[in-house]
Amino acid sequence: MQVRKLSVFLLSLMLIFTLAACSGNAGTNASGSSNGNSNKEPVEASVNEGSETTEPAEANNAGEATGDEQSTPEMDFDMGGRVIKIVSWWDMTIPEDNPDNIQRKKNLDDLMKKHNFKVEYVAVDYGEYQQKVVASLVAGEPLGDIVRLGKAYMIPALVQQDLIWPIDEYTKNTKVFNQKVTNEFMQYEGRGYGFTDNQSDFMSGVFYNRTLLNQLGLKPLQDYVDEDNWNWDTFIQVAKEANKDTNNDGKLDRWGLSQGSLMDQSLYSNEASLTLGNKQNLEDPKTVEAFNFISRVATEKVARATEGGDWTEPGQFFRQGNTLMYAGAIWEIGGLKTDMKDYDIGFVPFPKGPSATAYHAGEALFQSLAIPKKVENPEQLMYIWEKINDVDSLYDYPDQATLESNFTNEDDIENAIISGKGMLVLDHNTFPKLPYYDIIGDLIAGNSVSTVISKFKANVQAAIDEVYKK
Repeated sequence: MQVRKLSVFLLSLMLIFTLAACSGNAGTNASGSSNGNSNKEPVEASVNEGSETTEPAEANNAGEATGDEQSTPEMDFDMGGRVIKIVSWWDMTIPEDNPDNIQRKKNLDDLMKKHNFKVEYVAVDYGEYQQKVVASLVAGEPLGDIVRLGKAYMIPALVQQDLIWPIDEYTKNTKVFNQKVTNEFMQYEGRGYGFTDNQSDFMSGVFYNRTLLNQLGLKPLQDYVDEDNWNWDTFIQVAKEANKDTNNDGKLDRWGLSQGSLMDQSLYSNEASLTLGNKQNLEDPKTVEAFNFISRVATEKVARATEGGDWTEPGQFFRQGNTLMYAGAIWEIGGLKTDMKDYDIGFVPFPKGPSATAYHAGEALFQSLAIPKKVENPEQLMYIWEKINDVDSLYDYPDQATLESNFTNEDDIENAIISGKGMLVLDHNTFPKLPYYDIIGDLIAGNSVSTVISKFKANVQAAIDEVYKK
């Protein structure tokens, strides 16, 4: 791994100087791909930049690239000086921070000259984003030509109103477009409405304090993964083993798990869901198993008890150095390393549920790029996006630089890659009135799973019907 890192670094330097010399005085007005930006966005793919919110990553779990045999043939058109507006809640300007992005920037400059257009970025504050963007689409005056949209408010609502172009016929180039995004995650009634060039996988799982694990004399977590025995039972076992009173004062001062509310993790790690299309899915055996796991973590007092903090509390518990495991996403690794300089931080996938066939990461606020129906010539926009991002990457795999700069242990890197390849999208945030937190509250309170399902299944279906039957 170190040899590869050194060779990548040296080659990067060579290509940066070469490409910079070739590109000359490129215009500063251009913009393009989201690839290569820094990882500010919570639940964002690890290389993407965004605001500090809970809106998710654009591109996750890419389909395997098979080369450019499906590349769109060269097109000849003049856009008459048109300004292409690209809207997001962060500035998507292509950063010239690595050879791949330098080439993307050069591709964009060449395309602007050839097809006579300009690019303008429109960054809208995340807190106002959904309201402003949706209102503009409904009014027939979209804020931009290419707009970032969350699946939760795009599908089915905006698609049902015929406000978004289907774009799956333009995303055949597997070298550029993330096939899972268009052909799976952003599908509605057999058509794909979202796209991205970001081939990164969304990676989430369990961070653990390897230093604390060794101090407690516990079995390495990697051994469970290597034995194919990292599951909900062993996860609970490890957490309980780490719950210790080390100074014999009758109170725990070491904990195994920083959070007990693990609804999303329980669902995606068992290939379960609260909703399935336009139907409630609470009675599915996989969902029942997930609910039983949530209930068990609570009733057996597996996790460290809350001290009344907000959603950041579990991460703060972990940063104290006295809690072994924290369920989180790879975008957090930089902050964890900065705040925990004296600790060795490891990473494993979230453990498999009893019905799972593989390890998974999960996203319940998925988003991607889309083209409003009011925008003319979507085929030209998709062509331009494809040609900007059709580069021969320096890296062996997406996120290589990010992972290798943050982890020195190859097992941690491989675990992150494995978790991302199994990424699933959960759709319950599509339904504003779905009683998500009420369900969690009843499960944590110790109510029987069967009682919780009976209590809430009608409410969940009603929340779904409100959206699908408008």
